[in-house]
Amino acid sequence: MTDDQFDLHTGYVTFKNPIALATMAGITNSTFANEHADRAGLVVIGGYNLDEKTNDAASKLVARGRDEFISDNPFGFLKNEIEGVGGDSVVAVNVRSATIEPLLEAARIVKDAEAILELDAHCRQEEMVSIGVGEALMHDIPKLVDWIGKIKKTGVVLSIKIRANVVNDIDLARAIESAGADILHVDAMKEGPGADLHAIRSIRDSTNMFLIGNNSITCLKDSKDMLARGADMISVARGVLNDSNPNLISELVDDITNYQEAAGWYNAPKHICGGEGDLRALAFCCLPVKPCAVHNKIGKLGFSAQEFTNLKMEFAKGTMLEYGDSTCFGSLVWCCKLSKPCFLRDGVMDMIDLSGAEYMRLKKNLATYILENAKIPVNEC
Repeated sequence: MTDDQFDLHTGYVTFKNPIALATMAGITNSTFANEHADRAGLVVIGGYNLDEKTNDAASKLVARGRDEFISDNPFGFLKNEIEGVGGDSVVAVNVRSATIEPLLEAARIVKDAEAILELDAHCRQEEMVSIGVGEALMHDIPKLVDWIGKIKKTGVVLSIKIRANVVNDIDLARAIESAGADILHVDAMKEGPGADLHAIRSIRDSTNMFLIGNNSITCLKDSKDMLARGADMISVARGVLNDSNPNLISELVDDITNYQEAAGWYNAPKHICGGEGDLRALAFCCLPVKPCAVHNKIGKLGFSAQEFTNLKMEFAKGTMLEYGDSTCFGSLVWCCKLSKPCFLRDGVMDMIDLSGAEYMRLKKNLATYILENAKIPVNEC
């Protein structure tokens, strides 16, 4: 499978697949990435401490038994780590600093390497938070926005790593997008086990940024569940350390590649009528002729029922979705996701020789068309 079959890109980087290695402090360096994630679309290494304050804080963390990367030559260390990652995965470096200047220097190094800079607004250890690093940035949005703007002036592709359910996720995501960041990497943490998939869906419906979902990914089902809520990519952390499945990332790459080849839309959303679909799922909605959840969704985008109807029919004209006189509403443009059995839809597809993968690719294009023509943009609705 070639890179463009997933159509995953932002800025000057293109990802070969939607599987990433996420950071684990003191663990995910270049050696670890080469051993565990050589087939990943993205490897995020770090977090690396760039100044005296963060290295001192890291030393305190080590003293109480945590792993950390500590260096008296942080920029030389950073260069060596980027160069040390083999293969053709995109590289991102997760970094921390108590002041902006080291972040700007790191951004220049990272851009020259055509890699990604990831700002850590995620770490919740008190030693880091107390010096204004990590999670402290989520509580100081003006400072975070200011730093993002200054970092982006270097031209680097910038990711922001955050944790869900700490502050208002939607306000935070929109502030980060408005400041100019390219990628939002969300640890969908919640109380209790598992990932907060609702948080991923809510953020997807609030921003146009490239979205990476993280937390509790241990198998293909976990990956598909998060991707179906709107993540463009998923990242794996602790699951890689499980001795029972040391090849987790490689297996996920194979599984999601096979799924994309068969399904045509690897992160197709859940249906809206089931209560779990994001705005992209409007591509699967019926004609809005009865009271249902579709009206709330199209209202957020500023459409009346008739405007939404006209928009979908406008897209369908001249495509294979225009066919389907024998379907419920006379056109495949109103038909549901392939995961929902329907002999009427499938009969039309057989008759016009439309494969399931091509049907889903058309639905993906339809979803993009709907959102691009929204009267109220996603990041404002």
